Amino acid sequence: MDQVAIVILNYNGRAYLERFLPSVLAHSEGYPVYVADNDSTDDSVGLLREKFPTVRLVQLPLNFGYAGGYNAALKQIEARYFLLLNSDVEVSPGWLSPLLKLADTNPQIAACQPKIRSYKEAHRFEYAGAAGGYIDYLGYPFCRGRLFDTVEEDQHQYDDAREIFWATGACMLVRAEVFHQLDGFDPRFFAHMEEIDWCWRAKNAGYQIWYCPDSTVFHVGGGTLPKSNSRKTFLNYRNSLAMLYKNLPTGLVFRTIFIRLVLDGIAGGQLLLKGNWQDTMAIIRAHFAFYSWLSFLRKQRRSLTDLRKNRITHKQIYPHSIVGQYFIKGNKTFRDLPNSTEL
Repeated sequence: MDQVAIVILNYNGRAYLERFLPSVLAHSEGYPVYVADNDSTDDSVGLLREKFPTVRLVQLPLNFGYAGGYNAALKQIEARYFLLLNSDVEVSPGWLSPLLKLADTNPQIAACQPKIRSYKEAHRFEYAGAAGGYIDYLGYPFCRGRLFDTVEEDQHQYDDAREIFWATGACMLVRAEVFHQLDGFDPRFFAHMEEIDWCWRAKNAGYQIWYCPDSTVFHVGGGTLPKSNSRKTFLNYRNSLAMLYKNLPTGLVFRTIFIRLVLDGIAGGQLLLKGNWQDTMAIIRAHFAFYSWLSFLRKQRRSLTDLRKNRITHKQIYPHSIVGQYFIKGNKTFRDLPNSTEL
């Protein structure tokens, strides 16, 4: 069994593979590199066979999305750790060893992520992950180095290794045993929020998620769906509600979901006033999709940690509203947030 398998999930990402695979192969430290292809139609497979014969190819029969694609692929790969890597990521020399070293220090570490910087603006953090992920008590995700659309420059202000709430799926080292123990990502999510849901389930099961500042990668971002996309809006809103329902203690779940419904309605109204009617409709569709999942989600709650009896809370859940802190109080960076040093 390999110590680590580097696994890149691909769907019609031929251009990214051609651009970024060479850096991965050059700096993979002798570990195997896999590409799991989600039934691409853009000759990604042909490129791999012609130009990258050392890459191990896992061909999937359908596009299962990020969640289902990795679930299907990782069942076919044996390693102590899986390094899940987006196709639009450039790695740097020595990026892998610090992640492995950190994970090996503590068997309770289920996953960890490196510092994620922007490929286009290398001095800045990247939106999806930055220096480690958190959520507030209403389930809104944010990062050290990124609150909503404010992305900070990396001035070494977040160079401390620390426990976080979630690690980004753009580059995420996962302990294989724990990944399978928790039944992988939720395939119903398809894409977006699945790594936050998985990390939450891991934390509910007693594991830890960490940020490793000694490793740096550079992420293009938006390679699959651009930031402004109604499909992305739908997936984010639907999956966020499902994640809350699955993982919150019973004493908090209904109150939290109700507040989110109100806030999501306000967000939809604001988008409509700005002329973004497609995003407003995506939010409405997301809520109806969530309601249609409720019977299934109830069964999932019962199959997870017994949330009905245990009030499972985590230090890395921010106790204030990140929406209020950012839009009303004007706190635009992680360090500006009250109580941020306690997370």
